[in-house]
Amino acid sequence: MNPAVAFTLILLSLMIGSGVVSASWGFTLGRQALTGVRQPETRPTSGSPVAREAGSAGHGDVVLVNEAEVLQQVKARTSGGQ
Repeated sequence: MNPAVAFTLILLSLMIGSGVVSASWGFTLGRQALTGVRQPETRPTSGSPVAREAGSAGHGDVVLVNEAEVLQQVKARTSGGQ
């Protein structure tokens, strides 16, 4: 067997082996990093972020909301109270 072919096959097998080892190590690290993480109980799109009155806005119209009210709602949700 030609030494160049043998050297190429050895390097190829080492690269495949190192790829498998690094992939399994990365999978293990990712799994450990996500052990305490779980999905939220509610869907984020279940509630409408913009309160619209019936018939006031058609499809595609822009509805402006008060920034202070939005910030109060965000603070209330992040602090645990709904």
